[in-house]
Amino acid sequence: MAKMKLKTKRSASKRLKVTGTGKVMRRKGWKGHLLSGKNATRKRRLTGAKEVDKDNMKNVKRMLPYGGR
Repeated sequence: MAKMKLKTKRSASKRLKVTGTGKVMRRKGWKGHLLSGKNATRKRRLTGAKEVDKDNMKNVKRMLPYGGR
């Protein structure tokens, strides 16, 4: 009997990207709304992608069974 395919968490696949070398990148938080109260330097620091921390990689690999290797 064949093993069932694993399902990818669609929410994770929309938020996380796997690079060619296998690193999983994420967006930084706290830049979704209420931006008028944050100064420009703080908002600029929140731009760009960051690598997912190794403590969270176990959960990420479970959510992205075919991508987050």
